[in-house]
Amino acid sequence: MPEMDVALKDAMQIDGAIGVALVDYTSGMALGIAGGNKDFDLAVAAAGNTDVVRSKLRAMEMLGIREQIEDILITLDSQYHMIRPLKGRSGEGLFLYLALHKTKANLALSRHQLKRIEAALDV
Repeated sequence: MPEMDVALKDAMQIDGAIGVALVDYTSGMALGIAGGNKDFDLAVAAAGNTDVVRSKLRAMEMLGIREQIEDILITLDSQYHMIRPLKGRSGEGLFLYLALHKTKANLALSRHQLKRIEAALDV
């Protein structure tokens, strides 16, 4: 999937990027990964964040909220974790997961760049 590889590479160019994954939230499986390191296993992080997406979708359903998730932001002491569900038929059930160093990243710009990458991605 060359287009996915280009999207992951582009996401790794975002200032402060630690790692990025394209994830299927029905299975929890990462379809593609870039970055990460021995202390940050992106496959494990991708699978764990699947539960976050599922829980939010379930809560929205119970509340009768009929909107789409733009992104989910988790702020840690030293990191930002961004989850961006893909829109459109071809991306249904998938999300981009991006981990950033908090001190090196510009959150607003990172969200904008990830939105642009998601819009260009066709899987």
